[in-house]
Amino acid sequence: MAIKSGKNALFTEINITPLTDIFLVLLIIMMVVAPTFQDNDSSIIMPEINSGLAIEQKNATISVNKDGVLYLNGTVLRKENLVQALIDLKPELEESEVVVKADASVKSSEIMNIMNAAQEAEFKKLIVAGEPLSKKEQKQLQEQNSIDENTEVRG
Repeated sequence: MAIKSGKNALFTEINITPLTDIFLVLLIIMMVVAPTFQDNDSSIIMPEINSGLAIEQKNATISVNKDGVLYLNGTVLRKENLVQALIDLKPELEESEVVVKADASVKSSEIMNIMNAAQEAEFKKLIVAGEPLSKKEQKQLQEQNSIDENTEVRG
């Protein structure tokens, strides 16, 4: 180490505290901004589910809004072109999976049409996405089911 004493002291150690502060600020900024980069259509209200796994966005994602408009990975798509669009997209995907994100008010026949299109395009897996319930909502649902079971046993 080359440390001199006096006015012309030479300090050769690196202080990483400012660097750490900068990285933490950048991390916080990214955590705040990252949710806005999701390409989910804001007009789609996802149905609620009790439990499930997180879905990675490396798949073919088909979104359907309440008006029945289809989006394939964020781009508008006509229903007639769905099979061909899936076939064209398949070589670019890591896994042969289709994720369906449908509005809660979409009829199940629309979902079935998407399933049939995915099957025609020879996709191996289809995932229907939903919005998880909060812990409070799950507890209320369990209590409701236990009340229903108790009334059925007595009746």
